[in-house]
Amino acid sequence: MRLRIYKRKVLLLLALLAAACGLALWGSHGRQRKPEPGEPPPRAASRAAELASAASRRAANASAPPPPRAEPANRTLGYRSLFYQLNFDQPVRNLARFPRRPPGELVLVVQVHERAEHLRLLLDSLRRAPGVERALLVLSHDLWSEELNRLAAQVDFCQVLQVFFPFSAQLYPREFPGHDPRDCPRDLGKAAALRLGCINAEYPDSFGHYREATFAQTKHHWWWKLHFVWERLRALREHTGLVLFLEEDHYLAPDFYHVLQQLWALKRRECPECQVLSLGSYNVVRGGFSGKADKVEMKTWKSTEHNMGMAFGRDTYQQLIECTDAFCTYDDYNWDWTLQHLTISCLPKFWKVLVPEIPRVFHTGDCGMHHKKSCRPSTQSAKIDSLLSSNQQYLFPETMSVSKRYSMAPLSPHVKNGGWGDIRDHELCKSYRRLQ
Repeated sequence: MRLRIYKRKVLLLLALLAAACGLALWGSHGRQRKPEPGEPPPRAASRAAELASAASRRAANASAPPPPRAEPANRTLGYRSLFYQLNFDQPVRNLARFPRRPPGELVLVVQVHERAEHLRLLLDSLRRAPGVERALLVLSHDLWSEELNRLAAQVDFCQVLQVFFPFSAQLYPREFPGHDPRDCPRDLGKAAALRLGCINAEYPDSFGHYREATFAQTKHHWWWKLHFVWERLRALREHTGLVLFLEEDHYLAPDFYHVLQQLWALKRRECPECQVLSLGSYNVVRGGFSGKADKVEMKTWKSTEHNMGMAFGRDTYQQLIECTDAFCTYDDYNWDWTLQHLTISCLPKFWKVLVPEIPRVFHTGDCGMHHKKSCRPSTQSAKIDSLLSSNQQYLFPETMSVSKRYSMAPLSPHVKNGGWGDIRDHELCKSYRRLQ
């Protein structure tokens, strides 16, 4: 009798031990850990790791990695994981051709959306600029596009690196930060929105409108890119020079690199308090370049005039990033008008800028987010080429000097544009420093 009871106890203990081992094995292998914010799902991550690993084995001038080959339902997760992996790996192409880049040489950062023809023209203008072979070109995308990736793969005139904004509408097509079907319609009044129960009913903008993901994305991308480039790019850890910020619809004069170096020297010599250099202008250039191509103006920075071809160093970035809360909560979907607000509300001093009388960055994008007319970038670039060709004897000035010193005072944005009242935008924007 006692023997039978003892056997039963042993069998019971063995059964309990086997169950405990099974639970432990299931917990370590079967159950998946919940990913942290911004971390890709494990299955998608493994697929992205395979893609990125294959990409890293390619030659320096190889084409961009292939898109995820998955069913449509899983493609979005594949893109998220691919963006995450590429941003982590940071593969720089053309290292074999350009193996050494001094730490103080120029870094060009281009914000790219979807306009391939504009990007092609920008890259063509870069190719013709002497000195660009010493630069690092960073293309910051918010869209996975085979056409855009092919253009990036064709860059053979300098080191090039692609990074990807990981919170784009392409990656979140039916949820925030893309458009959630439960979001309030843009023009719905707040009282009606509260009755409807749409998820952002409490947070219209200053004009009573609700967010539009397409417009909000540009400001998100700009702030994420600013932080990612300065803080997370391993290629810039020892960077002591300038970063020039461009967009896909910009077009550069052949002497832009030369002029930027001249401005940088002029800043250190005559205007150490100038926080920003600006190579662009929206003003139509009338007449020839004679007597103006070597002249520089000193002004108060103004977002509607000096946001094209902005360049600054790490000290200006560090002042900007301390204003994260102010940038991320100001109700204007434009990143540049938000910067204007920071110059009077948060930054230690309003910005002073050095800008050449003859611009070296031009605009080919008279269409897009703020324009309704059709795009003809090749027509615009042909006009710019004609202007530059007829004045080529005035390019590459040996020296540059300050010709005009304007009276300077803080400038407030003359209007707030709204489009940035949703608390979700505020919190996501503020999170970029934590999530990378």
